[in-house]
Amino acid sequence: MITSQLGPGGEFDRIRRIAAALGPVAHGLGDDCAILPAGSGEVVLSADLSVEGVHFRTDWLSFEEIGWRAAAGALSDLAAAGATPVGLLASVGAPRGVDEVRLVELMRGVGAAVASVGGVVLGGDLSASPHWLVDITVVGRAPRPVPRNGARPGDGIWLSGTPGLSRAALVAWRRGGAPESAAREAYAHPVPRIALGMALAEAGARAMIDLSDGLAGDVRHLAAASQVAITLDLERIPIAAAVRQAAGTAEPPAVFAATGGEDYELLAALPPAFSDSEGAELAARGGLPLTRIGVVTAGKGVTLRLDGQPVQLGGYDHFA
Repeated sequence: MITSQLGPGGEFDRIRRIAAALGPVAHGLGDDCAILPAGSGEVVLSADLSVEGVHFRTDWLSFEEIGWRAAAGALSDLAAAGATPVGLLASVGAPRGVDEVRLVELMRGVGAAVASVGGVVLGGDLSASPHWLVDITVVGRAPRPVPRNGARPGDGIWLSGTPGLSRAALVAWRRGGAPESAAREAYAHPVPRIALGMALAEAGARAMIDLSDGLAGDVRHLAAASQVAITLDLERIPIAAAVRQAAGTAEPPAVFAATGGEDYELLAALPPAFSDSEGAELAARGGLPLTRIGVVTAGKGVTLRLDGQPVQLGGYDHFA
């Protein structure tokens, strides 16, 4: 709901229509700043930018899906910190003369994503832009935020979900076909693992990262931040049928999965005492796989193995 009256003008008319579409998910729109309610724990912030032609295409996704995807990607950073979402701010750039319905639908998707994890839309900004872009800033709280730099020798490396589905959707589109339904859903409607991130934090996770640039790339960020060595056994990665189909004979399915980006799964370092039975319990509670795929040792760097043999893989680089 809007708590401040908005003045006249086309931009504010758009904000009024967005607020009406968001309904109760809109919180205090119309002020210069969002005012957060008092609460316990550390405040956790993150920002994520989605750009047309880089992160999404309007001929592949609906505008509501574009909004959901942008918000979910940012909320996934809160999951990696073990944080509870408070809300988000959404800044949107839209081409001049664009149908206003598309803008409202995009923000409806943003609102649906943050509402799905108990948050609200705190505010944002609108601007004309040569291309569509969505910049999301998320706000959360955590009693003990999980960093990237806490992994220690002896820790197990645990992976949520089945990575590679988002890449499988991209491969299908780029080949001129339609993605398999599970792959399309993973790409268009990723689920931020908020509940699992909080559960892993409570279970003693020492370091955690969400997989946005691919498992093979993001594990290197975890190792570098913690100043440790990490070894992953890629054959342990759970492989979905759509990933196996997309990989075909071109590359092993585990390699395909490890090099796909925008999975928004969690990779966590947990103490040696965290057992397989505890992992199975969290997996059952969350309704998705939670798999030990590696180990932390003293040293530096990352070793990736497939059936015992080292493989050289990288992640996505925006500026390569």
